[in-house]
This record gives sequence, structure tokens and C-alpha cells, in this order.
Amino acid sequence: MTISNLHFINNMPKDKILVIGANGQIGTALVDSLREMYGDNQVVASDLFPAAEDKGLFVTLDATNVLALVETVHKHNITQIYHLAAVLSAKGELDPLRAWDLNMKTLFNVFEVSRELQLDKVFFPSSIAAFGDSAPHYQTPQETFLDPTTVYGISKVAGENWAGYYHKRYNLDIRSVRYPGVISYQSMPGGGTTDYAVEIYHKAVLGEEFTCFLKEDTLLPMIYMDDAIRATLELMEAPAEKIKVRSAYNLSGISFTPEELTRSIQEYYPHFETIYKPDYRQAIADSWPKSIDDSAAREDWGWKPSYDLKSMTKVMIEKLTEKYHLHIA
Repeated sequence: MTISNLHFINNMPKDKILVIGANGQIGTALVDSLREMYGDNQVVASDLFPAAEDKGLFVTLDATNVLALVETVHKHNITQIYHLAAVLSAKGELDPLRAWDLNMKTLFNVFEVSRELQLDKVFFPSSIAAFGDSAPHYQTPQETFLDPTTVYGISKVAGENWAGYYHKRYNLDIRSVRYPGVISYQSMPGGGTTDYAVEIYHKAVLGEEFTCFLKEDTLLPMIYMDDAIRATLELMEAPAEKIKVRSAYNLSGISFTPEELTRSIQEYYPHFETIYKPDYRQAIADSWPKSIDDSAAREDWGWKPSYDLKSMTKVMIEKLTEKYHLHIA
């Protein structure tokens, strides 16, 4: 994504942005886009450890430490926080209590610091993991049952409710989207159930067979990273009066199965093969939507995805062959 794709490029330089969890899959791409929009000196990346390739402003920050968060906000005159740190779905099931503690403690620290210091805006990501078996699985609506089956999903539903509470009681401008599976070449998967759709591209360009932990016909909603970042920035730049959903907006990009993704990759690598060995993540995927109704986001702030499966596969293969210094077969 380039800045020319955005309709809100003339931002005032007064905004100073802190990205928590900047080394993650979304954070890595988001920091680059924010710096392109606002300027390198207006965006502070933060995580537990610095990224070797990050040459911009960076602070080592443990968001469970509220005093460290306050110090960072004061020191850098922060006006907005993008809070991305979390233990994801599959990894969270390995240690549920730790995942809950980290996800909720960091969320409350961000909300409380933002309220106390009167920050302008806060972004926190929700997820399709907020849905469970009771929600319609096709064209899952904005307003529906939220009965998640993972501790990650439970924490996201709780976060959505607290976001609405902080907005209603304290008028804190918190904005959120329910991300589907996010696919990108910038960083490796981070422990999510939809991560197969990232790893599979790496295996393909390296000429290796891929073992998928989901069944071949498991339909899930996904989104290419450029669309995910653009949606995030468009939401955050929209006038406050247009933001009518104060929990989290449904967000949709592409829905496909591992088998369909494999066929898309075989257009470039005809001999590429996927072996299917479903594990505990299959039950998680089965509880999630197959497709998402994001009409509220489209109506309120003009959201519209740009990438389909074919165009996403083309870019992923091109970028990963560059990354690995290979040539497309």
C-alpha cells in the first residue's frame, strides 16, 4: 500500500502515535503505513524487544506495566494509541489463564491511561474469534450472538464491551474492527488459527510440501494485509460522528478454503502439494464464520476491499520470491 491510495493524506503533524505490539504481523505493516502518513518522527513503535530492521523511533515496552506505559506516553507526547499486543487463538489455548491475563491487563492499562491522560483516539483489534457456534456461519451479521470457544475470543468480546463502556461513560474515542485472518508477507505467523494461509505461501516459494492443520474444505474469512491496514487507517481517520459501532465493526475481505488456496498457488507452482492433517485447531476454525457481513463498515465509513484470492496470491508470491531471492517457477 502506498500513501497515494489513501484519501486522508493531509494530516496535521500534531498527532503523535504509539503502536503497542509493533513487531507482530499487523504491527509491522501498520507502523510503516503510519510513518508514511504522519512522518517518521510522529510514530513510536513499541514491543518487548526491538526489531532488528526497524530504523525509526522505538521504545522497549511491556504494556502490562502501567507505569512504563504512562512514562512512554508522557515522554513522547502521545495523542493516539494503536494497541495490538495479544496472545492469539491457537497459542492462547496452550495456556489460557496466561493469555487472558496478558490480553486483559494490557487492554485495561491502555484504556485507563488513555482516559486519565485524555488521549484523542485508541485503536484495539477485535477478531472473528469473537463469534462462536451460535452465530450464523454465513454472512455473519454485525449484531449477533457472541459465544467464542477460545480464551482469545473471550478476551476480544470482553474488550468490545469495555470499549463501548469507556466510550459511553468517559467519551473515550475507541475504535475497533473484527479482523478476519490476515495474510501478509512482511512477517511470519504469530500463533493464529488462520495462519496456515500465510505459511503455505512460504512453503510454496521454497519448493516444499505444505502440511495443513485444517481440512481441505474449511472455509474461513481472510483479508490481505494491505486491505487490513487501509481499513484500520480509514476507520481511525473517519469523523467521530460517522462511527456508529463502538464495540467493533465486522470486516470482510475474501473467504476461501485450503484447497482453493492450494489451487491458486498451483497456477504458479503446478507441482506444489498440500497434505491435510487436521489438529486441535480444526475445532476452533469450525466454530468461526465462513463469511462476514460488513455492510455497517461500508455504510458508516466507506469500507471496500481491493484484493481477491487471485490478486492476493500474485502479490504474495512476488514478494516472497523477492524476500528469499528466488525466481517464480
